[in-house]
Amino acid sequence: MKFTDGYWLMRDGVNASFAAEVAEARVDHDRLTLYAPVRHVENRGHTLNSPLLTVECWSPAEGVIGVRSSHHAGGVDHGPHFTLRTDPDHTPKIDQDGSVVALTSGALSLRVDTDAPWRLDFSADGRLLTSAGRRGTGFVTTGDGQHHSLGQLSLGVGELVYGLGERFTPFVKNGQTVDIWQADGGTASEQAYKNVPFHLTNRGYGVFVNHPGRVSYEIASESVGQVQFSVRDQSVEYFIIYGPTPKEILDRYTALTGRPALPPAWSLGLWLSTSFTTSYDEETVNRFVSGMAERDIPLGVFHFDCFWMRQYQWCDFTWDPDVFPDPDGMLRRLKERDLRISVWINPYIAQKSPLFEEARAQGFLVRKANGDVWQWDLWQAGMGLVDFTHPGARAWYAGKLRALTRQGVDCFKTDFGERVPTDVVWHDGADPERMHNYYTQLYNETVFQVLTEERGENDAVLFARSATAGGQQFPVHWGGDCESTFSAMAESLRGGLSLGLSGFGFWSHDIGGFEGTPTPAVFKRWAQFGLLSSHSRLHGSKSYRVPWEYDEEAVTVTRDFTRLKHRLMPYLYEASRQAARHGTPVMRAMVLEFPDDPTCHTLDRQYMLGGDLLVAPVFTEDGTVEYYVPEGTWTHVLTGEQVRGPAWRRETYGFDSLPLFARPGSVVPFGGSTAGAVYDWADGVTLRIHAPADGARVTTEIPAPDGSTTAVFHTRRDGDVLTVEAEDATGPWHVLLPGPRSPAPPGPTEHGEQGLLLTPAPGATSLTARLS
Repeated sequence: MKFTDGYWLMRDGVNASFAAEVAEARVDHDRLTLYAPVRHVENRGHTLNSPLLTVECWSPAEGVIGVRSSHHAGGVDHGPHFTLRTDPDHTPKIDQDGSVVALTSGALSLRVDTDAPWRLDFSADGRLLTSAGRRGTGFVTTGDGQHHSLGQLSLGVGELVYGLGERFTPFVKNGQTVDIWQADGGTASEQAYKNVPFHLTNRGYGVFVNHPGRVSYEIASESVGQVQFSVRDQSVEYFIIYGPTPKEILDRYTALTGRPALPPAWSLGLWLSTSFTTSYDEETVNRFVSGMAERDIPLGVFHFDCFWMRQYQWCDFTWDPDVFPDPDGMLRRLKERDLRISVWINPYIAQKSPLFEEARAQGFLVRKANGDVWQWDLWQAGMGLVDFTHPGARAWYAGKLRALTRQGVDCFKTDFGERVPTDVVWHDGADPERMHNYYTQLYNETVFQVLTEERGENDAVLFARSATAGGQQFPVHWGGDCESTFSAMAESLRGGLSLGLSGFGFWSHDIGGFEGTPTPAVFKRWAQFGLLSSHSRLHGSKSYRVPWEYDEEAVTVTRDFTRLKHRLMPYLYEASRQAARHGTPVMRAMVLEFPDDPTCHTLDRQYMLGGDLLVAPVFTEDGTVEYYVPEGTWTHVLTGEQVRGPAWRRETYGFDSLPLFARPGSVVPFGGSTAGAVYDWADGVTLRIHAPADGARVTTEIPAPDGSTTAVFHTRRDGDVLTVEAEDATGPWHVLLPGPRSPAPPGPTEHGEQGLLLTPAPGATSLTARLS
């Protein structure tokens, strides 16, 4: 929210008070409390009739410093609050040298000079990261009587800001106004389904504003050298999170707000949907499933969208008997085809649903202040909203889902959760403004807990649209309602990259786009992009997304890239384990992998899939694409062509290919099967070794579908000698040196790549080759 009128003036009706100096600094063993008047105090009279801010500083974990600035602290705390995981054994170091007080946590320090004008300096490893200066700590009152607490942190020259959730606006957030406020606004506006009050910069730190309600950001906009954030509250709390690398920032941030769960391996296979308002019944479903099989397109999950239930009755969690008269038999028959089943749900109960009266009578729906159930007709006629702050409502809702899991449903698409009213009363007395964003956390957590309890800890997955900070614990999330155009495809990628830089490890999108019907070119390019994402789903609104609806080449593209993804499963699941352990997303903005390459800092039309594969989707009708390769020799995964960076390249690709390059020195494991996502990835694995440097050492872990490690390979190069050693490799394995040498043998090498294939003797635990 903007409060100023240019540099000198405040806007009409706005009164601002900022910390001016430190009147007193109180040091406890683990906390520094600063008392800050909002004017320079020259005599005792100046202490009267003037606010005094209380600024508390502490450290919840190493490399993280918290700051809480409060004006009036006597208000009732109605909640809700983000759940934070602090380190109980961590105690920061607090030193005082004359007038200077420093709180240090690991390499990160907060320095305050109590004799100088107000300034909080955050430094690490001898380098100033950011400061809260003259207008950096304070509060504002507006003409309508609202009270806003704000923080303002300096930006250095060339400093760029990323994150703040899944945002479809420009990838670099400098110059933008961003409101952290859930909205069902599609992918073509400044509104967002997934709002996260966390940003990081290319200068080695991140900032998490610990407030679940509306957080208003001015990012190098109102004051071009500052990031300002404000909340409509008497206090504002934020954490400075040091890296110095972007990966380390995300590691510390997700340690604080929650790690992503590891989704089941089967969820990385191809999902096919009925689409939304299309006409479908069991015959349609069987035609789609059989059509995929007949065309040799491996399918992992079948999704039933909204109309699996009766119209006007979402949600009643009951199969429409006119459309699906034998749901038990249908699900059994689909399971016999090795398919997992997903069904659509939302947290709303339409008035026509028999569950509406059931929930109303028990007080499970959100109410107005006068006791009436809150209702409206937008989306479902007369719908109410399940009150997930009510333990009974959560158990009731969960019970409906348990019945479906026991019928054969494997996962749920948790749609909606954004349009949450603020003129209501919650069962637990929560602040409606704070609950607007936080509602999705309770919704997705409720559903995820059901799946964890019913399916097991390693077999739970959602397909969720809305989220806030901490929502990364309940994967996976998809990008919402986009158009079926190249522009929408690009804006979807921007949203996914921003979400990945907000702590979310897994992300998907509707292949072909949601609204409208894609052209064959859009569908084929989106299929490549979608099958080189962490999760891959064919889904639309008013038209089907089976590839043969477009042309025969679309069938070929979908088949080939689905098979490629299956071969990449040992690599992709290892990237998934990294997301679960450290918060590093599977789909990574280039700045995340190459923070020292300034060219990568603004790139948003390409990404790294895991740490070693560069993907540049094609966003043009004629197949032209511009992309950048960082330093070193990069190898095209599908052709073996090698290119040297750093360099920008402009090329034209047919629908059978796109820029897909392996990182210099990388070892990328390819599994030996294309039939499905789940198999023994170590049995017949091929290690593709790309341009290793002399002296290079690489360890490659091959995961199992249950998340454990099944084999480990150690690769090293000494001069012209390449050595690969295997641990616990019980089946055959191979080494491929890609490049334009000679055609590779059939079998484990597909997709037309070129190179030299080496296979050790049966039972051998090492292989040595000479590079010449």
